[in-house]
Amino acid sequence: MNKRDYYEVLGVSKDADEKEIKSAFRRLAKKYHPDVSKEPNAAEKFKEAQEAYAVLSDEQKRRQYDQFGHAAFDQMNGGRGFDFSDFDFSDIFSDLFGSSFGGAFSNFAGFGGNKSSNRTRATRGSDKIMTVNLDFDDAVYGCKKIINLDVYDECSECHGKGGKGEKTCATCHGNGTITSEQSTLFGTFMTRTTCPNCKGKGRTFESICSKCRGTGKVKQNKDIEVKIPAGVDTGTQLRLSGKGDSGTNGGPNGDLYLEFKVREHPIFERDGNDVYLELPITITDAVLGCKKEIPTLYGNVKLSIDAGANTGDKHRLKGKGIENLRTGSKGNMYVIINVVIPNKLDRKQKKLFEELNDTDLKTSDFKKIEEYLRRNK
Repeated sequence: MNKRDYYEVLGVSKDADEKEIKSAFRRLAKKYHPDVSKEPNAAEKFKEAQEAYAVLSDEQKRRQYDQFGHAAFDQMNGGRGFDFSDFDFSDIFSDLFGSSFGGAFSNFAGFGGNKSSNRTRATRGSDKIMTVNLDFDDAVYGCKKIINLDVYDECSECHGKGGKGEKTCATCHGNGTITSEQSTLFGTFMTRTTCPNCKGKGRTFESICSKCRGTGKVKQNKDIEVKIPAGVDTGTQLRLSGKGDSGTNGGPNGDLYLEFKVREHPIFERDGNDVYLELPITITDAVLGCKKEIPTLYGNVKLSIDAGANTGDKHRLKGKGIENLRTGSKGNMYVIINVVIPNKLDRKQKKLFEELNDTDLKTSDFKKIEEYLRRNK
């Protein structure tokens, strides 16, 4: 079944800020939470709002959604869409219903996920997005770049566990959660909250790893050599599989997305896979015609310009454009003529133009206007 647009679900615009998104979700959570709402399909509407908020409140996931839509998470999670079971909504629920009742809502309703299983299951690492600045030529011809970035890798000391001497948590007995009875204005509920001792993992350690301080991950600065294909442009993204942050509990690494920003060229202008060059010529070149040597992306060529050229005339050089990323075919190059009128003339040049002006150079275009003026005097 097709999913609704996340912005439509929350009822916000695509340029909504973090505060507007949170406010919209709070309103929907209060309206549709199945433990307080009697509206039909409240559970489905509440879950839909949760998913939309989990994506749009995260800057990185929101950027991916804006570019790829729901397909960004379908590919990531085997076609199941975005998995928000690890997302912590307790702060929102606490604001709405009180701190202890917030924990009851996030667990009792069944939408917060099983904290123990979520914290111990294999989880994919986070994706990373980097902007890479490229010279025009590097984007056109392709190149190799050394990309420097910070990623979180599995701790080599504890192998991602977070400590040494692993044992079952004595507080929750390995469940990762503790259950208690909670009396509220809606009645009595059995609430399940994350174990404060093991933080939901169900296990503790005799000693916490000094290198990662119990997180199981350490920040590493890395240099990665990347082959950038010919034809990338500003806004193009290149996905490097497995080059993001490391996963948890043996989960796969996230991906690294490189987004390119291409610098302008001093004489060429790009439009998709086509390239434009403005070629200035003199009045005499335009009147008499000429041959001009011009640069292209693939070497210099001779361009023949017929007599009577005008500013704006376009010459096409087939296949002299930029290679298409998908098809490999090349675009075209277009040379736009610009007849340059001199601002200053020396005495000899001025005399030549005066002599030229004494000759009849008027075309039919001039005569049409003269005839119109005579008829309307």
